Amino acid sequence: MNKLELESLVSAGETSNIEFKEFLNEETHLNSRRMENLSCQMRHRILAGNGKALYVIGVTDAGSMKGLSREEFDETVLVLKNIAMKIDADVTAVEEYRVDGGLVGLVSIENNVKSGEHLLIGTAGHVDHGKSTLVGALVTGTKDDGAGKTRIYLDVLPHEIARGLSADLSYAVYGIKGKDIIHLKNPLNKRESASVVAESDKIISFVDTVGHEPWLRTTIRGIVGQKLDYGLLVVAANDGVTHITREHLGILLAMDLPVIIAMTKIDLATPKQIKNTEASIHTTLRLVGKVPYRVKSIEDVETIVSKVPEGVVVPIIHTSSVTREGYDILERLMFRLPKRNLQSKEPFEMYIDRIYQVESVGVVVSGTIKQGIVMQNDPLYLGPMADGSFKKVRVQSIEMHHYRVNKAIAGDIVGIAIKGMKASDISRGMILSKREPVAVQEFDAEIAILNHPTRIGVGYEPVIHMETICEAVKIVGLEKRYMMAGERGKARIRFKFRPYAVVPGQKFIFREGKSKGIGRVIGV
Repeated sequence: MNKLELESLVSAGETSNIEFKEFLNEETHLNSRRMENLSCQMRHRILAGNGKALYVIGVTDAGSMKGLSREEFDETVLVLKNIAMKIDADVTAVEEYRVDGGLVGLVSIENNVKSGEHLLIGTAGHVDHGKSTLVGALVTGTKDDGAGKTRIYLDVLPHEIARGLSADLSYAVYGIKGKDIIHLKNPLNKRESASVVAESDKIISFVDTVGHEPWLRTTIRGIVGQKLDYGLLVVAANDGVTHITREHLGILLAMDLPVIIAMTKIDLATPKQIKNTEASIHTTLRLVGKVPYRVKSIEDVETIVSKVPEGVVVPIIHTSSVTREGYDILERLMFRLPKRNLQSKEPFEMYIDRIYQVESVGVVVSGTIKQGIVMQNDPLYLGPMADGSFKKVRVQSIEMHHYRVNKAIAGDIVGIAIKGMKASDISRGMILSKREPVAVQEFDAEIAILNHPTRIGVGYEPVIHMETICEAVKIVGLEKRYMMAGERGKARIRFKFRPYAVVPGQKFIFREGKSKGIGRVIGV
């Protein structure tokens, strides 16, 4: 910032995250009572700035730039550092300007967010079975009106509101502090979402997917592309298990996700419908080797919670968004579930899901961190480009649910502002990585055909979903002459149009029309 920009900032006055201080001294401002007031003020400014506050020192409350001596300037910065330390924040930058023989400073203070537990839960289930309503009622702690009042917090596109159908992935967050759940009055309020991240010991992010069959690709992207810890499968008691229910369950299980089932709309269903739906759920789960367990009370949660992460036992909870029946049990289960994806010690990697051009920030890429830790100012590799190369970029800032943080770890959903690339040069499926990855056009995999009307062979061209990659591929090698539904085998697969960063062990889903299969990379 130059002197002219500083004068413009001061003339605009104190706003949201900007505070003016003329002079702070240790004796007066670090005594317990005064320091407590200044700590509360700083915490408010940081929250208003989504994790960052700017203190202009040497300036009166009215905006007059008086300037400080060198000793006064250094003492004021020292006091600010002490206050920041008290609220677990850091002074990250100090800029000095000489004005009329004195010093005026711009002090940047950022929240030092502790790495609390961050659980990612992906919802799935048939259209109109109440996924968005369930999540909306969970994060707000309120009852639905029976007409989708709480769903509106997740279905925000005009055609989603008009039709009552989700058409894209949406995200919601609530937090746990001590023994209390922090509900949101308005999940669309970015500042309120940011406060959850700032105050919670444990954050739960919901990735709400799409139940309408034409948007199956988007649902797969939500389940495969995010590093989910658990899947929450929704089944309406008055409609029962459908082919979409089974399909979504299959996708969750293909990604090795433990599943929780919420039977919704029990207020609308007859006792016979509830009984039939539950029997259908039990049959479906047993067919895929899972053990259904009806959770009727908080005590049942304590009995089952240690078994859920293993993925064999599937809890079933009866719920109603209108009466909130079952919500206390579901919330207790969320409260007690442990984090599963723990890969913080590996070098940082994040597959890109969305790209934004944000005014005054620049290029922002978002996704779920696959592994490792990322910090502000980290140098990273981004790519691959169409020719297989990777570009060097630098992290300018990191946000988690609209709250600025100075670091994020595996499993966090984040937006990362980067310097060194144009938004038009970035696409979904690229990777941000601490170490330079290798781009591949072909890879070897073990595949299983789940559903196909005839048989597949060399030359078969499905669409593959791996991490956030969604790309047409071609089978260029097969250990058998042909493969049919129910068969497994090894194949060599080639991306048709460009290379991607692929490593052994990654799981994927491939599809073409109603034909579907799953696979695992075994070599590149």
